[in-house]
Amino acid sequence: MQWITLISTIVGAAIATGSAMLLDRQRWRREHLDRKTQARRTLYGEYLAGLSEARHACGNVARDPDMAPSTRRTTAREAFGPCIGLRYQMTISAPSRVVEASEDAFRRLRDLRDRVMEGVAATEPVYLEGRRSYDDALAALRARMRDDLRISEDGTAP
Repeated sequence: MQWITLISTIVGAAIATGSAMLLDRQRWRREHLDRKTQARRTLYGEYLAGLSEARHACGNVARDPDMAPSTRRTTAREAFGPCIGLRYQMTISAPSRVVEASEDAFRRLRDLRDRVMEGVAATEPVYLEGRRSYDDALAALRARMRDDLRISEDGTAP
């Protein structure tokens, strides 16, 4: 009779320990995924903000016909600088679908910046086409970011 009690106790302890370990592992995985998602969300926000600030600065330069060519080039180049570091962070942190879209938006903004550095005004067709092309690439990037973060159309995450 004592053996049955002892075996029951050992089996019960093993089941309890195994359950606790399994639950701990599941919690760790969930927290790990949450940390990775939050890090990507932060990076995505910083990258979008950097692109937005650079585009805004380029637009201001393109709308100023009195700006000296050397100042125009320097201002546009400096506005674009912060995007470069964030671009590389994207390549190592984001899934390939998001990286492809981020590279496309980056290149289109860089092309727009180059036109502005050349002296193109905000009202010229080449600027307007570049701006539209960048806006389209940015919309595709945001959609892929939202998909990666599993954010629904109503703005909620699962």
